[in-house]
Amino acid sequence: MEQNIENVILANGCFWCTEAIFQQVNGVQEVESGYIGGQVENPTYEQVCTGTTGHAEALKITYDSNVLSFEDLLKVFWETHDPTTLNRQGADAGTQYRSAIFYKNEEEKAKATAYIQQLENSKVFKDPIVTTLEPASTWYPAEAYHQNYYNQNKMAGYCQFVIRPKLEKFLKQSTN
Repeated sequence: MEQNIENVILANGCFWCTEAIFQQVNGVQEVESGYIGGQVENPTYEQVCTGTTGHAEALKITYDSNVLSFEDLLKVFWETHDPTTLNRQGADAGTQYRSAIFYKNEEEKAKATAYIQQLENSKVFKDPIVTTLEPASTWYPAEAYHQNYYNQNKMAGYCQFVIRPKLEKFLKQSTN
């Protein structure tokens, strides 16, 4: 079967934490950590960490839409972070850690809006969803040391105590 390659940009907190999860999803071809949604050109990690550039830490996920859909990726997105905490994921706080979907067209925006409404109607989360829908703007890949972070730093404390438990939880849920 011929591949139909597309990409989506999702922000759900620290990109180190969720990059490793999306890399495990069947049909995902590549996951790139980067920055989007801000007003500074070519921002650095240090600049984004200040919370003053307007950028979100995000993932550009390249996938084969013949294997999985945009909605499949949204399902993973919702299951792997808390979309009810404004500008915060765990200990990470600031607008750079916001929950956001950066849509590239009106179809993606409509699908994301419908998915949010479905989650709100079914009361999946006890608090309201604060995920923003933002038009995709210029994408800036993060520095090389941020790419494939978990796989290259599995023994680091952050990877052992923060990323690994999230990854194990996701893998357990996805096999049930």
